[in-house]
Amino acid sequence: MIQVRNGKGRIVYASVFFLISLLAVFRAPTYHLWMLSIIVTEWGHMLAILSLMAFAPGWSTTRGGRYAVFISLAASFIFLTPLLRSFSVAAVLPKNMEAVFGPSDISSTPLSFKNLLMGVPLSPVHQTTEQYARSCGEVLSLELYRPTSALKPSPLIIVVHGGSWQSGSRLELDSLSRYLAARGYAVASVDYGLAPRSIFPGPVEDLRDALSFLRRRSSELSLDPSRVILLGRSAGAQIALAAAHDPEPFPGLKGVIVFYGPNDLFLAWRVPGPKRMLDSRRLLRQYLGGSPAEEPERYERASPLLAAGKRSPPTLMIHGGRDEMVWPIHEHRLSGKLKAAGIPHYFLNMPWATHGCDYNFNGPCGQLSTYAVERFLGFALAR
Repeated sequence: MIQVRNGKGRIVYASVFFLISLLAVFRAPTYHLWMLSIIVTEWGHMLAILSLMAFAPGWSTTRGGRYAVFISLAASFIFLTPLLRSFSVAAVLPKNMEAVFGPSDISSTPLSFKNLLMGVPLSPVHQTTEQYARSCGEVLSLELYRPTSALKPSPLIIVVHGGSWQSGSRLELDSLSRYLAARGYAVASVDYGLAPRSIFPGPVEDLRDALSFLRRRSSELSLDPSRVILLGRSAGAQIALAAAHDPEPFPGLKGVIVFYGPNDLFLAWRVPGPKRMLDSRRLLRQYLGGSPAEEPERYERASPLLAAGKRSPPTLMIHGGRDEMVWPIHEHRLSGKLKAAGIPHYFLNMPWATHGCDYNFNGPCGQLSTYAVERFLGFALAR
């Protein structure tokens, strides 16, 4: 156990934790502080315990010690605010989703304190790596997660990773893939050609190649390619949405799930984030081959918000209310268009959460988003 023995040391210790705790309520001003903010918002309950160690093993009778205790208690409370806010979201989530998608036989709760501390149980699954295509001279692979036993072909979920279109890997954040595979779904987490070597619509074409590969091997792998869900995170969410709204229909598509992704790249260009966080205009140039003035048709096709309407698939949107990298307005506007078109959809808005909030699969965002995903799949794949 950490012990800070003198009053001055305790004040320094408590003050450092207090300053860090502010990331639970304020947007991170820089890229590296954003990474720290994920820890603060999704592991805040653990940091609250650490901050209280400023007065372990006992209460100090010195003035400095009393100040340290006060600062530590304040930091602990701030660290706990994301968790307190997440329980309020969890309390209404089942009822709100039932209003959109109908009743469900899911027995799990959206947020479990036990899982926060002990972790969400993950059962063994089959995991294989498959090479499915080539893009810009590089071999593209997918990671396939399947249930250990299946009485019938499994519905297919294609996961598209994030990374600002220029980085990332199919192996990132695979806890959700394992969780879903253990519940009877086949999950293919795919690599795709990265910018600037591959520009839009190259990644969408890569998704089609991945699906074609899996369709050819569907009997061997016990897959049901007539029931497909696209799931993307960040840049991968834009790719998944673009594929779902492409003029050429995506075969077997039953729904799309987007985690904190942009859907209007004209807006992303007009209202970029701060460069100290992300140089979004440089990334857009690399991904789309230029500015909106230079590549208007490419920007239009890459902005699924513009195509959203009566032909849109059922959609689940998951976004943090204080996302520093992708403004939540993207999902608010898409939700509005889907509502006007009468498309079944749900927007899980988590006010405390930041970009990449599901990095902690066991944390508040991780548990709530997993519940929402599982609930959405039951509806979309039954249609």
